[in-house]
Amino acid sequence: MGGSRRDKWFLGSTAAAAVVVVLFGLVPPLVALRPLRERDSAAGGGSWGDERLFLRSYESDLSPYSAWNITGTYKGRWNFVETTNGSSRLFDFGNSNGESVLELVSTSTKISGVHYVQGAVTFHDVFDSMHDHVFSKLRLEGVYIWPFRQLRMVASSGGDGKALQEEDYFLSNPYHLLGVFSSQVLQESHQDKIWRRKSLNYDVEKHCNIEIAAQVSRTSGQHVHGDHERYHLEGLLESPKVDDDGECFSPILLNATSLNTEVYYNKAVNYTLMVTFVSFLQVLLLIRQMEHSNTQSGAAKVSVIMIGQQAIMDAYFCLLHLTAGILVESLFNAFATAAFFKFVVFSIFEMRYLLAIWKASRPMNNGEGWETMRRELSVLYSRFYGILLGGILLMYELHNLLRPILFAMYSFWIPQIITNVIRDTRKPLHPHYIIGMTLTRAAIPLYVFGCPSNFLRIQVDRSWCIFLGLFMGLQALILLLQYFLGSRWFIPRQILPEKYCYYRKLENDTNQIADCVICMTGIDLLTQQRSNDYMVTPCDHFFHTGCLQRWMDIKMECPTCRRSLPPA
Repeated sequence: MGGSRRDKWFLGSTAAAAVVVVLFGLVPPLVALRPLRERDSAAGGGSWGDERLFLRSYESDLSPYSAWNITGTYKGRWNFVETTNGSSRLFDFGNSNGESVLELVSTSTKISGVHYVQGAVTFHDVFDSMHDHVFSKLRLEGVYIWPFRQLRMVASSGGDGKALQEEDYFLSNPYHLLGVFSSQVLQESHQDKIWRRKSLNYDVEKHCNIEIAAQVSRTSGQHVHGDHERYHLEGLLESPKVDDDGECFSPILLNATSLNTEVYYNKAVNYTLMVTFVSFLQVLLLIRQMEHSNTQSGAAKVSVIMIGQQAIMDAYFCLLHLTAGILVESLFNAFATAAFFKFVVFSIFEMRYLLAIWKASRPMNNGEGWETMRRELSVLYSRFYGILLGGILLMYELHNLLRPILFAMYSFWIPQIITNVIRDTRKPLHPHYIIGMTLTRAAIPLYVFGCPSNFLRIQVDRSWCIFLGLFMGLQALILLLQYFLGSRWFIPRQILPEKYCYYRKLENDTNQIADCVICMTGIDLLTQQRSNDYMVTPCDHFFHTGCLQRWMDIKMECPTCRRSLPPA
């Protein structure tokens, strides 16, 4: 393999010679285009059929206006022609078949009927391993002789001769770019990076000549979406003998069909609509929860770590969707809309709620002036954005542990469960908020790792999705039971600390009539038949049960003497 100019001149000359020989009848048309292994034995008929019938069937297609443009992405299968894969000097395949993706860019040339083609073929499932989903990529270039629907390509080094048309296509193809994005962010592990260095391109110049001969045909139902044609490629990838060194690997049969990019585009748009709808629901749930805990006492019951963890998650989702939108220009509007709604959720509503909880948990600092409040705010924001930046660096360093990190991020209900047990708080979260947030936050990871036809092309992991769903469901169930049965319902009474009883019995000599300072009505302690009709504070003040409970939802202070009250 030499420089790119020499390669292009060689390919163009070869194509021109092939066309001239075919058109002038020196060689039957398909003999000149057969795979390498069939050239020597190509005499009469053969596997390609009768050449004269083939040429006569495409005589009407010799106009340049009817040329097929095969630019696009092709997805299919690869497998070795022989049942057993022989020794490979270039790359040691562990599997005998797998998934393949071809990306081709076709440009017309000065030679009538010949197009110059560049692209790459990616072999997935190269190794027989359940954990290492490794791929190998090979860059290609060649010619496409469209009157005979023949594609001939050779391996390219992809070095200094990288063409502008190929890069423009790759930089505008959402299937290619979102696949690269998802492999870099969500899939690629350290082991994948090691094997990618050993890809086919790594040693192709040193040891092997790799050639592809393929037949192009139209698929049925080619006008499903607009005027975009769909094509099918079936060909053979082989490495002929060089200097009696033997083959680099056994011949590989490629079978791929072009992808409908409009369907892929619609999948990505539908995903962003789902994210936008989920974000809108989260805004409504946050407003409902903020109304539920709109008092100082109610806000102090909510865990600041729980809200902060959800805000950091939404900030990460905002950055991910914005990056994907910048990467894929054709989908920028859709991803930017999803990123904007995530930005609204974490920067406006969750940060506002986080600030309210922070202030409610520090009531003594509220009356100390603006300087104290500014210091408190600076501490809050510095911790939040410090954790946000540190989490990005941590996920970059621990890229191969992304799924355990996701489990840690989706344990956001655990801080609230622990806070309820420690403080013995009463109904800090509304049930609608618990159920709604659990369902909406599980939507994105379950789509990415559980949908078999997701647009990010991530392999489905049903066991991981089931485990995540059970994990989040268990957290939500514990919170709901804490709401209805009490915050310490699952802890044995023997190990619980002593708790003050607001319904303690009166002494026998008590014959007074107390006044409830909340409702300004009297409490006849002698005529009260049930002790739970009134409550007694540690400072021996009496109140109606309903009056004091409503008061404690606002302030945990005695209405009479302003003494701090223990949890009920």
